Amino acid sequence: MIEFDKVSKSFWTKTQRKIILSEASFRVTLGKSMGILAPNGTGKTTLINMMANLEQPDEGTIRRTSRVSFPLGFMGGLKGSLTAAENCRFIADIYGIDPDYMEAYCRWICELGDYFEMPVNTYSSGMRARLNFALLMAIEFDIYLIDESAPVTTDARFNMIIGKILKERLSRTTLVLVSHDPGIVERYCDCAAVLQNGKIHMFDSLAEAKRLYDYTKSS
Repeated sequence: MIEFDKVSKSFWTKTQRKIILSEASFRVTLGKSMGILAPNGTGKTTLINMMANLEQPDEGTIRRTSRVSFPLGFMGGLKGSLTAAENCRFIADIYGIDPDYMEAYCRWICELGDYFEMPVNTYSSGMRARLNFALLMAIEFDIYLIDESAPVTTDARFNMIIGKILKERLSRTTLVLVSHDPGIVERYCDCAAVLQNGKIHMFDSLAEAKRLYDYTKSS
């Protein structure tokens, strides 16, 4: 479970104070994958980073009683000077996973060939996306966090592999997906919420969430 209890978060831009959350309270429960709809620029990445304990709230409490993943697309745990193979073993050590398994799994998913033995800081954004997804899926979490702003790949075959693995993993885990696209949320999630003016509005169905989201965008 992830629970937000009267959580507030904001930051200053060059001209004004931008509110991400204002005394927001909601809960992500195991077994019910949730999509959060919000237009671009409203703080989706900040919200998912708070769930992952990468950013702290200004006020309120965030409780985690389950094993929560790092967000898909978060590269902060990788060392650019190390190869993909070395990074796999580094991450495996952090999470207490067999390094041989971690490396073999990521080699299979990434399909980077000789690049797997090259420093990560030489990779393109698509290659980094492959490695990041492989690392995320190699570790068994209770709740997986996915930010739509994560780097993506244009490789249709790899995207098909991603879809299959996510569908299989969701049969026994929970997903939190932040997106501006209702279609993506409908594909992977059981319920939905809308982030609007610092508030999280929770709905049991995507249709209800989409009605508010469409109204929000048009107003």
